[in-house]
Amino acid sequence: MKENYCLQAALVCLSMLYHSQALALERRTHLRPPFHGHHEKGKEGQVLQRSKRGWVWNQFFVIEEYTGPDPVLVGRLHSDIDSGDGNIKYILSGEGAGTIFVIDDKSGNIHATKTLDREERAQYTLMAQAVDRDTNRPLEPPSEFIVKVQDINDNPPEFLHETYHANVPERSNVGTSVIQVTASDADDPTYGNSAKLVYSILEGQPYFSVEAQTGIIRTALPNMDREAKEEYHVVIQAKDMGGHMGGLSGTTKVTITLTDVNDNPPKFPQSVYQMSISEAAVPGEEVGRVKAKDPDIGENGLVTYNIVDGDGAELFEITTDYETQEGVVKLKKPVDFETKRAYSLKVEAANVHIDPKFISNGPFKDTVTVKIAVEDADEPPMFLAPSYIHEVQENAAAGTVVGRVHAKDPDAANSPIRYSIDRHTDLDRFFTINPEDGFIKTTKPLDREETAWLNISVFAAEIHNRHQEAKVPVAIRILDVNDNAPKFADHYEGFICESDQTKPLSNQPIVTVSADDQDDTANGPRFIFSLPPEIIHNPNFTVRDNRDNTAGVYARRGGFSRQKQDFYLLPIVISDGGIPPMSSTNTLTIKVCGCDVNGALLSCNAEAYILNAGLSTGALIAILACIVILLVIVVLFVTLRRQKKEPLIVFEEEDVRENIITYDDEGGGEEDTEAFDIATLQNPDGINGFIPRKDIKPEYQYMPRPGLRPAPNSVDVDDFINTRIQEADNDPTAPPYDSIQIYGYEGRGSVAGSLSSLESATTDSDLDYDYLQNWGPRFKKLADLYGSKDTFDDDS
Repeated sequence: MKENYCLQAALVCLSMLYHSQALALERRTHLRPPFHGHHEKGKEGQVLQRSKRGWVWNQFFVIEEYTGPDPVLVGRLHSDIDSGDGNIKYILSGEGAGTIFVIDDKSGNIHATKTLDREERAQYTLMAQAVDRDTNRPLEPPSEFIVKVQDINDNPPEFLHETYHANVPERSNVGTSVIQVTASDADDPTYGNSAKLVYSILEGQPYFSVEAQTGIIRTALPNMDREAKEEYHVVIQAKDMGGHMGGLSGTTKVTITLTDVNDNPPKFPQSVYQMSISEAAVPGEEVGRVKAKDPDIGENGLVTYNIVDGDGAELFEITTDYETQEGVVKLKKPVDFETKRAYSLKVEAANVHIDPKFISNGPFKDTVTVKIAVEDADEPPMFLAPSYIHEVQENAAAGTVVGRVHAKDPDAANSPIRYSIDRHTDLDRFFTINPEDGFIKTTKPLDREETAWLNISVFAAEIHNRHQEAKVPVAIRILDVNDNAPKFADHYEGFICESDQTKPLSNQPIVTVSADDQDDTANGPRFIFSLPPEIIHNPNFTVRDNRDNTAGVYARRGGFSRQKQDFYLLPIVISDGGIPPMSSTNTLTIKVCGCDVNGALLSCNAEAYILNAGLSTGALIAILACIVILLVIVVLFVTLRRQKKEPLIVFEEEDVRENIITYDDEGGGEEDTEAFDIATLQNPDGINGFIPRKDIKPEYQYMPRPGLRPAPNSVDVDDFINTRIQEADNDPTAPPYDSIQIYGYEGRGSVAGSLSSLESATTDSDLDYDYLQNWGPRFKKLADLYGSKDTFDDDS
């Protein structure tokens, strides 16, 4: 309240001061008496006297924030020509004229009708003019003047921000600059001390100070520790009037945070850590964790861990978990309870980043002892080798020992081991294993040509705990035995040109042959080529071994002719280099072909030689056309005949299990004078040996073995039938089912007539059938039926 009264008293004093200045200004602003100059002649001959303007202008001042009961007199306008009779009228125009500023048109007094604020507007520009009241004729030229608003201290200082945030490193020296705060005052800085500011600290002592003129905040105490107190709240005041009494003030808050520096070393909270690990643990498994505490933060608090000593330094390792700042102890190599049951490590924790300014606070590291106990575990069996390789010869008898695998229980209990083969790796069950001693044996002969290596897996499990098992790979190599004879590497055919006997033989081979052997190289090459011993002196061809696993076939003579023989079959014996060696006989076909004078092949057809060399091309074409036409006619005839007769013999739609082959020639009946000639039972078409079968198509010409066909005129029917049965049994083209063959050909003119007994009961015959007794045991039944009748009649 006292400050308000003082302020009001000051405003009243200032108001009185401005009133006195306004009166003085009013006296100064009166127009001077007219200055008489030269005369000018008017339109009506009137001489006008030009007078000099007598305005004397200074700036008008109005105090701001004036709240008196009457309008404030700003000033007075007066012209020298104004005699006071009221004929002159004063006019005011410009900024705020008529609203803020009004003028008495008779006296020229200017008043301010509203309270003015310098911070809103500091000055107004107005225009004054004196005119004749009746005619509004300007009596004076218009003049411009300025009304300034006089400032008073009515605005307190204001800071740019309500709150400030600043950082300063902990343990900074006294006087370290933290932040600068700035305030502003809306009052006129050019008038008085209304805008002259002074800064001071209200809160935050004794830690910080502020410069009075600049507003810079500085540290005031040394060695401020972030770990003790991290954040400070400081209040700064700005006061105008140079800080004197009666001035206005404003405040702001500043939050100052101490940033961290690495001034604290890491420290373990305990001197010994106890840990344990199972002997069944695998490398990489975590054993335990240690942590050194560092009150610093950020990179200043980063700690790295290392093993610096201890008997377990080779078996364990430590890594740093940077998220938790812990040291993670891990297993590096497997441990064995039966070998050693405890280990000791010396672990060091050190800061990653060290500030040289605080190196004297060091050392920035600490050590701790880590004791690790090994726990016993039931371990699976261990094979003495990580893998096994065994060998066995192919074709070895079942039960042959291949090799042995061996495992043991690493535990102190030394549990017995049982072995087995993983059948997923031995689907064909080639091997078996003795479950007690681990010996592997074969179950069947093996073929290296099918598989050279066999890979199986063997399990070893404890008898008392089948879940504890180990697995080992076993590779078995099949050793080669010379059990494959070499053969031609390809299908070879030779070609030799027809030549005269007098032409010299060529030194070029007819064909060069090579061989392949499925056996290994030790039992394969080198191959030896030769002719069989029985034709070693073949008059036509010879074989020369090139000693490079190939051989050339050469002609011994010339003068080959397709008319005599169009091809030759040459057997060649190939032997390998195995122990003992294997050999095979391979047949090479050599065709006789027609060639031109240069030896180039022209034709290898057998019929080519019958063509007359003197015939013209047209004649040859005509002959070939006739041959083709005849062939077409023959094929059509045979096709029609087969379509007509074939269904009576072979039914393709049915699976005929018994084929009746009928020869439609019934012989001559009574005209046959040689009833006992075996030739009458033979088909003339089959006199040359093989009788074609209609139920199959033979793949090659079957040549009956010599000595099996009876003589054409043999009377032993039993031998004849036995011969045919033997031929049928040994015929490679015979179907896999029984075939009834009927030899119905009885010759021309049979005296005996039909051999069938179907009509014997209705036919009276005087023939003597005693000759059936001579036909052998197969006809004994017929002989008893017919021959005994005559004997019975005679006896009766």
